Amino acid sequence: MLSILGAAASACDGLTRRQLLQAGGAGLLGLSLPKVLAAESVSPPANDRAKSVIFMLLFGGPSQLETFDMKPAAPSLIRGPFRPTSSRTPGLLICEHLPRLAQVSDKFCVIRTLTHTFNDHSGGGHYIQTGKRWHIPIGGGFDATPRDWPSIGSVVEYLNQQSAGAGALPRYAVVPNYLGRLEQAGQYRRPGEYAGWLGRAYNPLATTVDKRNLQDNPYWRDCTDEELTFQIEGLAAPPGLNLDRVQNRQSLLTQFDDQRRLLDQRPPRDLDRFRSRAMTLVTSEQTRQALNVRREPGHVRDRYGRHLFGQATLVARRLVEAGTRFVTVHYEAIDGYSWDSHLHSHDVKNHLLPTFDQALAALLTDLDERGLLSETLVVAMGEMGRTPLGNAQGGRGHWSTLFPVVLAGAGVRGGTVYGTSDKDAAYPIDHPTTPEDLAATIYEALGINPDLRVQDSQGRPVPIVEGGKPVRAIFG
Repeated sequence: MLSILGAAASACDGLTRRQLLQAGGAGLLGLSLPKVLAAESVSPPANDRAKSVIFMLLFGGPSQLETFDMKPAAPSLIRGPFRPTSSRTPGLLICEHLPRLAQVSDKFCVIRTLTHTFNDHSGGGHYIQTGKRWHIPIGGGFDATPRDWPSIGSVVEYLNQQSAGAGALPRYAVVPNYLGRLEQAGQYRRPGEYAGWLGRAYNPLATTVDKRNLQDNPYWRDCTDEELTFQIEGLAAPPGLNLDRVQNRQSLLTQFDDQRRLLDQRPPRDLDRFRSRAMTLVTSEQTRQALNVRREPGHVRDRYGRHLFGQATLVARRLVEAGTRFVTVHYEAIDGYSWDSHLHSHDVKNHLLPTFDQALAALLTDLDERGLLSETLVVAMGEMGRTPLGNAQGGRGHWSTLFPVVLAGAGVRGGTVYGTSDKDAAYPIDHPTTPEDLAATIYEALGINPDLRVQDSQGRPVPIVEGGKPVRAIFG
């Protein structure tokens, strides 16, 4: 059975997806959808710079002291086990295990003073992807809910559908998996990347790449072409279900709905719209080609790295090159830790930093060589940082009051830093930057007015960002 992402939940009309899926196993064609909401204004500011965004989420919280805000003069348990290396940016100390990024630091800016008080993985992930604090308190939950704030990518998808309709290529995509799918036994669906109350029609197209077993980590090894299918999540057909059968099922379901409408005073217009979009994605050659990383030359794939993060980053480049406006690339915490390095820094040194270094440096170089960097905003960050005081093995706890974000392209001044931290990389000294500020910066770069208001699920106009100010100083 074909289906599209999303757990069973009630729509605004009270129906659940499960209730709508009772018609002959028509999974793809039977997902509930809240009513389409209208924007008060979609007028872009005059200084839009980016045609697209690639948002790289390093889930778990990379340490500022082991990446872009090193303190080599601090006591050993604060400075940690790694040394800085020279870069092309005056005043920027980059970790020795990020040598490729050090050599291309003239292409990016580091904001060293991201800060918030939601010291929690799920809530922090929601905060940085939406610009809004999660409605669930710290420690109160792990999974996305229908009440979540819309992600930046979902707002992009929403505005595109309002102005141009649903095309053959999604305007918002998530690769290689939705966040949480590969984490431990796959028991989480982390919040932040979804449309929330804006409506499921504006959720991202998400792909899937499986791991071999519960202990496997495809981010830390080379992946085979057979593994790197980047199937559309929920749309991978089982054996025997070909395109003709999908279209036949659509015809049968259309007949079923025609009869149901004779008995129903509220025709499911939103369901029709969602079904139409899903069928377009299923049958879109443009989407399938963009997701086919095997069409890339071998030397390009080698440059990004054959590990899952490198190949997913390459797919993100292919998607924006094809016309997708917002792509999120997740670096998942497969083992439940990864960037969440409480115990030690061995994995940070041996796996996490090298794969991140290779993929991001390759992306910036590749975009630049293709003439795409000037119109693509690249954002790379975690949802928090790490405690200044570590243990003897280099492990650190959660610390959300100071952490870095890397931005490049779309007019960002490369070879610069913004914001100064204190001597222990614990708090900002100047230019504290909130997730609201970051969201406003991304929206404005995309030509979307950060003051835009849309109607929430109760019909009330609410701003897409509340209180954030674009960080215009980082642009040239």
